[in-house]
Amino acid sequence: MAGEQEKVIVEIYGEKHVVRGKESPDHILKVAHEVDKKMRLIAQRLPRLAVHQIAILAALNLADELEKLREEQETLLQLIESPEE
Repeated sequence: MAGEQEKVIVEIYGEKHVVRGKESPDHILKVAHEVDKKMRLIAQRLPRLAVHQIAILAALNLADELEKLREEQETLLQLIESPEE
């Protein structure tokens, strides 16, 4: 049913987590995979970091990517909405 929360078990950086959300299980798994991938990439580059440091850097990297995409979207929207001169 629409609006119901899905419960999905995901694995991020070797730990299983129960994630609840209104998105489809496939979407939740895809997002969890991106977090796992980002954490593993950081851990590979900086192997001496603690797990919480890896998680913080992954969150910062993903937030940076999101902000850049928002800025790009805003620029594109302005180009679309502005009258041609």
